[in-house]
Amino acid sequence: MEIFWYLPTHGDGRYLATSVSSRRGTFPYIRQIAEAVDDLGYDGVLIPTGPSCECAWVVASSLISLTSKLRFLVAVRPGVMSPTMATRMALTLDRYSQGRALINAVTGGDPLELAGDGIFADHDARYTLTDEFLDIWRQLFAGRTVDFEGQHLHIAGGRLLLERGYRPRLPIYFGGSSPAAIAVAAKHADVYLTWGEPPDQVGEKIQQVKRAAAVAGRTVRFGIRLHIVVRETTHEAWRAADDLLKHATPDSIEIAQHIFSRYDSVGQKRMIELHKGARSGLEISPNLWAGIGLVRGGAGTALVGDPAVVALRMKEYAELGIDTFILSGYPHLEEAYRTAELLFRELRPLRKPTDIAAAAG
Repeated sequence: MEIFWYLPTHGDGRYLATSVSSRRGTFPYIRQIAEAVDDLGYDGVLIPTGPSCECAWVVASSLISLTSKLRFLVAVRPGVMSPTMATRMALTLDRYSQGRALINAVTGGDPLELAGDGIFADHDARYTLTDEFLDIWRQLFAGRTVDFEGQHLHIAGGRLLLERGYRPRLPIYFGGSSPAAIAVAAKHADVYLTWGEPPDQVGEKIQQVKRAAAVAGRTVRFGIRLHIVVRETTHEAWRAADDLLKHATPDSIEIAQHIFSRYDSVGQKRMIELHKGARSGLEISPNLWAGIGLVRGGAGTALVGDPAVVALRMKEYAELGIDTFILSGYPHLEEAYRTAELLFRELRPLRKPTDIAAAAG
């Protein structure tokens, strides 16, 4: 089992949908989180992408010399980035970090945000573009000179200057719940990512991707993106979860849901369906809480409970085939410590010995 944490470069806080006790995603703050996560024995960090975030590539680069083991899951954006330029950036990050770069291929699901980056293709066309981007990506990393003409991308004589005998293998992480996304995942993903849906829905999605990958002659690993609220007792954990929405008003929830409704992301629609914009009935599966999705786009669910019960729920996902957990909590600095101190011991049988030693100090 791999456990990643999240770097909130768009800002952080103790509560959701409010400026009360909020924190800016300054470099000193992000550095504190990264250094703590590295020391605590997490396997890596997800660095977010988007117009409200700091540049993920600059953030990762700035943290190389401040960390020793931490891997950086950094986004490439097909259509926003040139595939040849993206491979050079990735190669440099991987070399300078001594093999700690991981790639998150992000197609995007908010048409308004995408338009701000000059992308006006519809949903399925964007996944065709992503397929072309990753075709070029893999050929470049295989050391080939690339001549490619697709529906969206045209490359003539593209090359990646690799050292003799050096063939870096940067795993591609990729998510998406639509048929178009699953087709791309089956062809290109090393790790397919899902948001934290109930186990039966996650299991169904895993089987879809496995079948599609088998047709393509490939196998795929699986990861899940979840928030986490772990406390010494389950009662304390549920109280802490409720406290996250302490300052969320009906108006703030309505505004957030209106924004999310414009997305053409199937995954976002599935997140909305879990809570339907209502504050009642938010425990959608044992210890799985959909409250975060009322006011936050993307991953909107959290595992809530004491260490034993949270570990049990994670093991249930692991039994479905999930081996990478990308976790987060508010605020991210304190919750990185709390999660490691309370939860890692419960997960000891599923983690690598080096991770256990780091978490034990």
